[in-house]
Amino acid sequence: MLLEFTVGSYKSFYDNKTFSLQAQKLSEVNNDNIVNELQYNILKTMAVYGANSSGKSNLINALQSMKECVLYSVKLNANDLLSYEPFLLVKGNTKPTLFEVTFLKNSYCYRYGFAYNQTSIINEWLFRKTTPRSKEQTLFIRNTDGIAFEDKKFPEAIGLESKVNDNRLFLSLCAQLGGEISNQVISWFSNDLNIVSGLYNEIYRDFSYNLFHQKTKTSKNALDFFKKLQLGFFDISTRERIYAPPKDIQDDYIDIYNKINQMSTSPIIKRGTKQIEIESIHNLYDPKGNTCGSINFVFNDKESSGTRKLFDMSGPIFDALEHGSILVIDELDAKMHPLISQQIISLFNSQEHNPNNAQLIFTTHDTHLLSTKMLRRDQIWFTEKNDMEQTDLYCLTDIVLPDGSKPRNDANYEKNYIAGRYGAIPYIIND
Repeated sequence: MLLEFTVGSYKSFYDNKTFSLQAQKLSEVNNDNIVNELQYNILKTMAVYGANSSGKSNLINALQSMKECVLYSVKLNANDLLSYEPFLLVKGNTKPTLFEVTFLKNSYCYRYGFAYNQTSIINEWLFRKTTPRSKEQTLFIRNTDGIAFEDKKFPEAIGLESKVNDNRLFLSLCAQLGGEISNQVISWFSNDLNIVSGLYNEIYRDFSYNLFHQKTKTSKNALDFFKKLQLGFFDISTRERIYAPPKDIQDDYIDIYNKINQMSTSPIIKRGTKQIEIESIHNLYDPKGNTCGSINFVFNDKESSGTRKLFDMSGPIFDALEHGSILVIDELDAKMHPLISQQIISLFNSQEHNPNNAQLIFTTHDTHLLSTKMLRRDQIWFTEKNDMEQTDLYCLTDIVLPDGSKPRNDANYEKNYIAGRYGAIPYIIND
């Protein structure tokens, strides 16, 4: 589970900002939204609000960039440049980008991070402990002077400190050579942290199609969820077929066809490729309104764009619920009714539907979700730019109102947010 994420000098973030999923000691009505692991009280869901261009997506992009650095660092050649995107609106800014995560994995709480510029990893560190009150153990620390590590606590580093390139992460090198602890950390990034876009849902369609085609317990749970939402269909039908090019492409031209497919940035499906086709099954009615049979619709032709998005996203959503992983969704509410967004959040907050303690982090503009019945105060975060266009990141509990008080748990969050009491809304200049 994710406890904290810190980002600095990345895109619209200049100073270091920390995003925390550790539950605060609050008097709330919905304490089911918390899970306790290793004596840590952790929030299952987190919402991030903010005006357009305030930095919401940059927060998600930062987490994605950290994940990519960790997973692909091992593939870099010695002279390859790093993907360095610092804050550009401070003249001469050369601050290194900083990423750090704190998470739970295999009975330990790990804290791992690094700072880098375009050519080099400047700093890198890995610590761990067992409980909130236990002393943090240093596994390794890297800076411009070299790498120091604990022989007994991190033996996989022995003999490797002089073999890492300036532009590669030491953690990745240790993992590549079979390090047990480093591979556990790497596996958290590769298996436990999933980041998706709510705007480009088509990317996940094949994953969701295959999920339903396999007819697992996960796909059954997803179908039950669809039925609860009363989307119109009562079942899903799948079939596998082997793709063949259109009839007007003769065999004489198939080599050219395949060549175009290989060169295209949006490849044409190759001959012989297996495809999953999905159909939604609807009731058929007689003139008096009685059910008299059923009819199959080709899903992507007949269902609404909102239903298609929900189906595309169902794979990542229910896969996260099954495996207890972390799902990060940028623009959860795009093309979906607010009530459906509420139901998705309720799945993750529910003890019944989320027994493996999956987490959901999402950005949104949907103010209907700002309800004391849906989210605790420490589950609501905001992004807002200051006068220098730097993103600030803060929790609802950090806000001090004009009268010196803090938001109460019985306040109308939606009304107060729209009224500008919490900031993080667009400022529109009247002509």
